[in-house]
Amino acid sequence: MITAARSVSSEESTARTALKLGPKSIAERFRNLSLETSGTMAAIDRYTGVLYDPLGAPDADAATRTWWFEHVVVQSAMFGPIGGGDPVPAYRLSHDSRLGSLRLAAHWPAPSSRVLGERVAGGLVLDLRSEGYRQLGPVPGAVVPRVVSVDGSGRRKALNHWNKTAKGRLVGLLARTGAEVSTVGELLSWATANDVRFEAHDDGWDLVAESLEPVAA
Repeated sequence: MITAARSVSSEESTARTALKLGPKSIAERFRNLSLETSGTMAAIDRYTGVLYDPLGAPDADAATRTWWFEHVVVQSAMFGPIGGGDPVPAYRLSHDSRLGSLRLAAHWPAPSSRVLGERVAGGLVLDLRSEGYRQLGPVPGAVVPRVVSVDGSGRRKALNHWNKTAKGRLVGLLARTGAEVSTVGELLSWATANDVRFEAHDDGWDLVAESLEPVAA
């Protein structure tokens, strides 16, 4: 994967197409050329955006960070499943990047699923990955919640982009409360105790985004 990413990143013309880079982001291709020598950060600190920012990782205490290191796995397009505390260099690659003859959707599923299965060892997987990243490492039997918004009349609407914020807040709350859940029943009990609405629907589970919004001061 590193070799293929380095190859497409070596020229601006190929990087623009393969990595979907625009004029303002084209310099990110250079990250893929120094993966083995650049500095690293724990995965929980390396990744940013609407999914990771709600974690509040920079201000988290030691106990919270330890929980993330022990329980969180990130599906990386470049490195496969990595732990929350694993050291990660800066890179540019997404689940839908094009690396010539190397297809991420063909390369990652078998080893990723094997590693994830070994790590879980019969426990519960709360799979918060987007569909594209779930395809890189399917986990049979995982709990895959649908993030919804519920209005005053009780109508439910599935969220798209902003579902990531609710997922980030959920993982932050799990860590801050030191949650230990290994079954769906324990997950539901934890949710009830923390006023998180995690509810069954016809073919799975709904996570109600409003129940994870910060309480106004």
